[in-house]
Amino acid sequence: MLVLNKIIIISFALFLLVGCSSKKNNHPTYKKKYNKTYPIKYKNIKKEKIRNSKAMHRATMRSYYVLGKRYYPQPTYIGEQFEGRASWYGPDFHAKKTSNGETYNMYAQTAASKTLPMNTMVKVYNKDNGLSTIVRINDRGPFVKGRIIDLSNKAAHDIDMVGNGTANVLLTVVGKDGKILTKEEDNKIQKHKNLQIKNNYLLQVGAYGNKNSAFTQKENYDIILGIPYKAKVQQSISNGKQIYKVLITGFKSEIEADKFRNNNDIEDAIIIAQ
Repeated sequence: MLVLNKIIIISFALFLLVGCSSKKNNHPTYKKKYNKTYPIKYKNIKKEKIRNSKAMHRATMRSYYVLGKRYYPQPTYIGEQFEGRASWYGPDFHAKKTSNGETYNMYAQTAASKTLPMNTMVKVYNKDNGLSTIVRINDRGPFVKGRIIDLSNKAAHDIDMVGNGTANVLLTVVGKDGKILTKEEDNKIQKHKNLQIKNNYLLQVGAYGNKNSAFTQKENYDIILGIPYKAKVQQSISNGKQIYKVLITGFKSEIEADKFRNNNDIEDAIIIAQ
């Protein structure tokens, strides 16, 4: 009987030990520490080339709607700076697709931004401790008020913010298309691009079968437009019917026309190159 009691006591003790161990693994503080160190070896994912096609940029520079708010990606320039809070993302998104079609690797030097163009190179300076790192934008986010960038786990480790989860940062644009550039190099690239594209762009903001309706809309735009933009009505034939198109002129680039369209909440307007 004494032996049996000892067996029962030992078995009960082992049960408690296993139970505590199980509870420990599920404890929030343990998970936080676990997520910080990542002892699990994730399945290797094939390193992808940077996606930098014109089609990708056209798609990712369009305005988009998330959680009740519309966001408007905008062109940037070398040296432009932004201040705010950074956060980071890791295992829940590891090996999944990013907004530009790449595969997210939390061990790479990448980040998510709500509005910066894809493949923008950004220096991230942690104002809380003086550490910095450089990342490439390949995703959209973070969709949390007050946060301006979501860093990969690797980049977050670089500036020692993994434990805190967020940090006050200063962002500086230092490159484009996945390359570090000086202002002079960027200017040369932009001039070369401008020589290759048409330099007269229009925005079609309406098309009417009724002439009076078209001119009424034109007059409305005449009131709000400033130099160098002007509104005009262009007559054309479509499917044998008379059409009156309302156009805004004065754009020197597709980027300028797109920026005007986004800033004025006329996403349905059509950009026309001449």
